[in-house]
Amino acid sequence: MEELAMTKVGPVLRNNTETEAIVEAIKRDTDGDVEVIDRRAYIRVETEDHCVVTEDTLDELLGKGAVEMPGGIEEHLSSFKGYIKPQSDRIEFVSDVEDTKSE
Repeated sequence: MEELAMTKVGPVLRNNTETEAIVEAIKRDTDGDVEVIDRRAYIRVETEDHCVVTEDTLDELLGKGAVEMPGGIEEHLSSFKGYIKPQSDRIEFVSDVEDTKSE
């Protein structure tokens, strides 16, 4: 049986006071189209293959240190689609597990 490749990736965010800024940060930091699906209790953010949110953009939108990287973003996640590649200054959601390996 052929394995289907995952293409859509991204976080599912709890809908709270920081969510709008996190979504805006993802839109700024991610190349390509960002789809936002509002389900009231949560917000699903999806992109093709690669979704990024950086500490610098979150600091700009929410204030320095409002969301620490890499672990602080997890407080805002209900779930996610793809694989997470945490780094000291960003979180990336990727479609290929190979992209999570250290370089």
